[in-house]
Amino acid sequence: MPQRSPRSNRLLPALLGTLALAAGGVTPAAAAHDRQDPQVLLVCNASTVSCPSSSTHPYGTIQAAVDDARTGDWVLVWPGVYHEKATTEAGVLVTTPGIHIRGLDRNRVVVDGSNAGAARPCPADPALQDTTGRSGIVVSRADGVSIENLTVCNYLSGSDGSGGNQIWWNGGDGSGQIGLHGYHGAYLTATSGYGSADASAPMAQYGIFASNATGPAEIAHTYASNMGDSDYYVGACRNICGVTLSDAHGQNSAIGFSGTNSGGYTISDSEFDHNGTGIVANSLNNDDAPPPQDGSCPGAPQRSCTFIERNVIHDNNNPNAPVSGLAGAIGAGIEISGGHSDTLRDNRITRQGSWGVVLHDFPDSETPPPLSHCQGGVQLPGVCVFLSYGNVVAANEFSNNGFFGNPTNGDLANESTTAPHNCFYGNRATGGAALTSDPASIQSRGVDGPPCGRGAGVGDDQLLAGELVCAARFGPCPIPDAAYPQRTGLDLAPLTAQVSMRRPCAGLPKNAFCQ
Repeated sequence: MPQRSPRSNRLLPALLGTLALAAGGVTPAAAAHDRQDPQVLLVCNASTVSCPSSSTHPYGTIQAAVDDARTGDWVLVWPGVYHEKATTEAGVLVTTPGIHIRGLDRNRVVVDGSNAGAARPCPADPALQDTTGRSGIVVSRADGVSIENLTVCNYLSGSDGSGGNQIWWNGGDGSGQIGLHGYHGAYLTATSGYGSADASAPMAQYGIFASNATGPAEIAHTYASNMGDSDYYVGACRNICGVTLSDAHGQNSAIGFSGTNSGGYTISDSEFDHNGTGIVANSLNNDDAPPPQDGSCPGAPQRSCTFIERNVIHDNNNPNAPVSGLAGAIGAGIEISGGHSDTLRDNRITRQGSWGVVLHDFPDSETPPPLSHCQGGVQLPGVCVFLSYGNVVAANEFSNNGFFGNPTNGDLANESTTAPHNCFYGNRATGGAALTSDPASIQSRGVDGPPCGRGAGVGDDQLLAGELVCAARFGPCPIPDAAYPQRTGLDLAPLTAQVSMRRPCAGLPKNAFCQ
């Protein structure tokens, strides 16, 4: 199953109570259940840094503190490597609404799904991996949970395809319903030191993931890499996702951002590079919520409430990134696959070998689960066709795209001819170059330019459709001599230090970790 913003803590409670932790040994403080006001629950395992000297003894695991936390409480984590494996499904399982997990140092609080020692977290060695099929920090049907200022790595998929999500706000996987309202993530790193060139092998699948969830929500100041599916995923929320993703950096995965059967989100001021594909918004008849990918506003289907804007998208041409299954079109900066009513504006898109932006219909021939019945698509014998229409591509800046050299490669491409047509205007090439497109003159009124929403447009449902099959590795390439890169090995981005919260103790009651 494909699985898959902004600088304030609006979701955090305004009221923080006084600190009242029970004394005890290094085991969890059982008396945490006996108080009324919001508390700070301290976690330290002394794996890399000694715990502070204090009469207040911390919890030894994040899960133990989470289990004792009540709505409004803070779980504050001291630097260390935490091999959390609470259940066979989750390293840390959060089911209490409104709690807040925060590390004191983004780079030194590491939640590691491997079996390695604390000295070398997030290892590459196959012998040190745990292939149980477990996800990292999972928020299950719990509203208003925040996760901040830590790293999660090496939670891998199992032989049955389960697990592999590093940080997951899960509102009800497979239910077809929205089961989570409101969440917040900031200063997070999601990565893996281990990967495989074998698509069927255990690997990290998704970095920062939200499904069957709606806002208000924000994910800000994050980094994700080395995922077999996508660095970031938002799905199963039609046009009501309600999340803003900002200051994100996704690299070296099959896809930078994947949004399946989702809409009503914003991706802004972020960077996606060295993935197979940069950003993909798509419809599928096999997800855990009814399709299609719908970027329109709730109650106003003629308006777009899905915005991909002010991002830097470059060099997403990597055939050697981890890939666990179907991926996007390699070399595409932004791909809209069978989606509608999305707005792509003010992005800078460079060095994309296939297309800077490509929009196309999608024929889904997979056997759907019981919840999906080709909603929003056209059912034909053996295939559900999702149409791409009503998308607006405006005021983007392009340079050095299309260098794979296939006939349709360039800055812009549109395969669909469905009304209301996809619309292109105000896009420009830099350095004195001419904007390249398929069809040619894509911004002219007679092709796919303004006025938007009128006419059927032109599109290229012949050669471009064939080249998309080649670029997506969806099946045998039908275009003789098509030049799209093929896997020659495996690339993994090294784990590098990321910007941590400047004042992780800000706003917290006095406690032994924040003197």
